[in-house]
Amino acid sequence: MSILENFYYGKCNPSERIKSKDTEFELISQRITDAEEALKTKLPEQNYKLIEELSDLQDVLISLLSASAYIEGYKMGALMMIEVFDGKGEVI
Repeated sequence: MSILENFYYGKCNPSERIKSKDTEFELISQRITDAEEALKTKLPEQNYKLIEELSDLQDVLISLLSASAYIEGYKMGALMMIEVFDGKGEVI
């Protein structure tokens, strides 16, 4: 199946393919988990639920920003391809 067919049928999800091998990413993820666990044990349940809600909203915001960056990058790539195939760009 071609990439266009995969896009059409909703089988192409680039965000699901990202698996960071960066040790800094892993370290920060672990620090977030540790901080969440510490807050969960130290705060009353109602306060912790508020922190969870805030975290969920931040996740949504990050997702929206990531999608916008992906779309802009894709558009830039497409414009580069148009320029390349149009023959108007200089060859260095």
